[in-house]
Amino acid sequence: MQSKATTPKQYLSELTEDRKPIITKLRQVILDNLPDGFKEEMSYGMLGYVVPHTIYPDGYHCDPKRPLPFINLASQKAHIGFYHMGIYANEELLNWFTAEYEKTDIKVKLNMGKSCIRFKKEAHIPFELLGQLVAKVTPKDWIATYEAAYKK
Repeated sequence: MQSKATTPKQYLSELTEDRKPIITKLRQVILDNLPDGFKEEMSYGMLGYVVPHTIYPDGYHCDPKRPLPFINLASQKAHIGFYHMGIYANEELLNWFTAEYEKTDIKVKLNMGKSCIRFKKEAHIPFELLGQLVAKVTPKDWIATYEAAYKK
């Protein structure tokens, strides 16, 4: 589900009462751990954390007018989606995350797509681990990974 909100504040205000505290908490985890240089904005109808054109003027190869996406957070119909392009593009980072997830007290199988980690309940969200994941990649790191993997 994509929101038509134009600001993160508007996005949060439009959430259902059951999702608002969870998304707000996840957003704060991202903001508290996001390396300098990334910017929060609405991206693809979700909360987005991007490398702005001021740092990476080339933008996203699929649409160079858009800044380079890195993380998105969304309240979807059946889950909360935490989209992290770094785990999609960097197998070492993916392996680290999945191994660390197994060490948590969360006894629910990790529900992942290529870049999307899906959570059905707040109790299944490893907030501290997601903060560590967010902190692991700087804009410089992400640009290098992105260019090596996607830019031809």
